[in-house]
Amino acid sequence: MNFNSTLYSKIFQYNETAELLSKIDKKINSKLVFTNGCFDILHSGHADYLSKARDLGDILVVGLNSDQSVQRIKGKLRPIVSERNRAILLAAMSFVDFVIFFNEDTPFELIQTIKPDILVKGGDYSIDTIVGADLVKSMGGEVSVIPFLDGFSSTDIINKIKNQ
Repeated sequence: MNFNSTLYSKIFQYNETAELLSKIDKKINSKLVFTNGCFDILHSGHADYLSKARDLGDILVVGLNSDQSVQRIKGKLRPIVSERNRAILLAAMSFVDFVIFFNEDTPFELIQTIKPDILVKGGDYSIDTIVGADLVKSMGGEVSVIPFLDGFSSTDIINKIKNQ
């Protein structure tokens, strides 16, 4: 997505990881925060979570599961919103600095490449179940779990729509 726009300049394909890393200036002791997810049917809970993740550091990179990855994880009827549209919505958030797609079921390879200072996941995880936690800790980084806002769930929204 190489459109001439600030919004689209925040979105990268996995094969553009080197270009993304060149845009991140780690020389100024900035802390790079990484999180990932499907972010299908973006809602207030996602916004709260991502804002809190960004508050932990200086740069927030969001790894976004590709459509193929979401289908493998959540089933053939997902995602509801295409990867392109999910990426645009994430990039439109002021506290999200970069969005990068990944096609694997987990972001391990992406974490290994990006080497974040802080790895963040939502409240349905514990540190020992977060993919890449051991790697980040072995590099001297931190791992954080941010509690969910009660009452917000993509699955609940989808079920509500289906039951109408």
